[in-house]
Amino acid sequence: MKQLERGGKDIEKLLFVIDKLAEGERLAPNYRDHPLKGGFEGKRDCHVEDDWILLYSLERDELILYRTGTHP
Repeated sequence: MKQLERGGKDIEKLLFVIDKLAEGERLAPNYRDHPLKGGFEGKRDCHVEDDWILLYSLERDELILYRTGTHP
């Protein structure tokens, strides 16, 4: 998180997305939430900003956060 802040990212945007996901709410289309394929099957990716993603999964009633940062 500190690295993101040093990079000028607004952490409140990330926390907003995490809260929505944790509450089971759908994200607005501008977040481009979508399932991943291949080696990342079962995980999802959403865009906090254009080049800032959050990689996560929902398993049963658990939100699992894997990574956040720029698109690899």
